Amino acid sequence: MAAKAISSPVPVDWYPTLAVVMVAVGLMFTASFFIYEATSSRRNRSLGKEMATATIASVFLGFGSLFVLLASGVYV
Repeated sequence: MAAKAISSPVPVDWYPTLAVVMVAVGLMFTASFFIYEATSSRRNRSLGKEMATATIASVFLGFGSLFVLLASGVYV
């Protein structure tokens, strides 16, 4: 019985597009987080909103950097 080749669930042609989109969305959420921190007072800040925005930015930047590496030929 021959072993099956491992294939990517995402087409290779989509790597650059996914990299640009995910990094851009991650940077927008990061900018939103910094603007929120700079413009709101300490009493008006919400820990839930801060954590949600930071988590979303982190996920998008993480997957975006993964697809940047994959698009450049560094297969991790």
